Amino acid sequence: MLSLVVDPMTGPLSGSVPLPADKSITHRALLLAAIADGESRIGASLLGADNLSTAGALRAMGVHIDEQSGAVTVRGNGLFGLRAPAGPIDCGNSGTTMRLLCGILAAQRFFVTLTGDASLSSRPMERVLKPLRLRGARAEGKIDPKRPGECTAPLHIGPLPEPHVLSTIEYEMPVSSAQVKSALLLSGLFSDGPTYVREPLLSRDHTERMLTALGVPLQTLGPMIELDPSVWSGSLPAFDVHIPGDLSAAAFLVAAAQIVPQSRVDVRNVGLNPTRSGFLDVLRDMGGAFEVEARGEQLGEPMGLVRASSSALVGARIGGESVARSIDEMPILAALAACASGITTVTDAAELRVKETDRLSAVVQVLRAFGVRCDETPDGLVIEGRAGEPLIAADVHSRGDHRIAMTAAILGLVADGKTRVQDANCIRTSFPKFVGTLRALGATISVEETA
Repeated sequence: MLSLVVDPMTGPLSGSVPLPADKSITHRALLLAAIADGESRIGASLLGADNLSTAGALRAMGVHIDEQSGAVTVRGNGLFGLRAPAGPIDCGNSGTTMRLLCGILAAQRFFVTLTGDASLSSRPMERVLKPLRLRGARAEGKIDPKRPGECTAPLHIGPLPEPHVLSTIEYEMPVSSAQVKSALLLSGLFSDGPTYVREPLLSRDHTERMLTALGVPLQTLGPMIELDPSVWSGSLPAFDVHIPGDLSAAAFLVAAAQIVPQSRVDVRNVGLNPTRSGFLDVLRDMGGAFEVEARGEQLGEPMGLVRASSSALVGARIGGESVARSIDEMPILAALAACASGITTVTDAAELRVKETDRLSAVVQVLRAFGVRCDETPDGLVIEGRAGEPLIAADVHSRGDHRIAMTAAILGLVADGKTRVQDANCIRTSFPKFVGTLRALGATISVEETA
């Protein structure tokens, strides 16, 4: 097991750094390239474990994927060209892999079992299986005895018997979820009628943007989406895309620049999708110092430069749409709240309890370890900031959650001594070069192998 030892900063963070490719966009690019006609080129490196899980799943179904020199070439099998795997498909820790694959596999004529690690196998899956069953798919999971009506991995999908095809569906999602929405839209590529999806609040729209860019007839009106395959050619063209940098990864670097005095950090090629940029909006409300320069787009995804500087943060109220648009960044936003003046309250964030871990509980545990007064509510947090005071150096455990591990490491930069983050291997899931990037900006972090 790897542990990080983080020294407190004695000077500013400074420099210009790149980011890992946005893993949410990369997942979708891989999946669409696999069912496209022809050879697609994805300008990204599959160093993150989650994207490797998606690539591995597709390879298991006969898709040729070649990675070299920071780019991935995918030889598409066409809409109906996937083959039955030799055994269960392991999705690792990637909920996106498992849930989005369900949408594609729901229409296949073969049977597939999807498995995952212990963390993924505890996450709720009925939310994606139920609407797929409503349109005719065979989709079942393991009954969860602790949560009536819920199921978890392993999931058993298909086969869809001849001559049946998936039917039209009009589905109102009880909870906003980009993964469930995307699974339904992907299944809609194979259906005999329109797919209508409505969600309470607009979640990230990467799938909609990519499908539209590839010529799929898709219309959106706020949180309502329609995909009608009857006016579509029935095939996806191969494509060439450079994946924007992950804004969720950028958030940790931007946050570090805010709390380490006199820092100035430029983060290059950041994805600036409005449905993902809630972190920047909340940071602005907290008095954060940053500038954004737009620099074009890729397959409908805007991207640019974020230039961040140290600032005097103030507490804020975070809820509703802001939470939906920054759900993955909530742990690092909580860290910023710990360094702000005043009280920060987070509401409408119950979804954090069913991520890689119960992130509300995990954040409270981490902040308290650093001497921050913090309480959890059923759907959020109340944090009393310690502006002007150094945090107490802590020894914390990540709970196997990459975002909790990186949040603790950033807090360690402004503690009063060395901070240890145990079980840091999980950071490879989304930001394999996290430690090296912080070192390039001036941080002192060592990596230790522990029993």
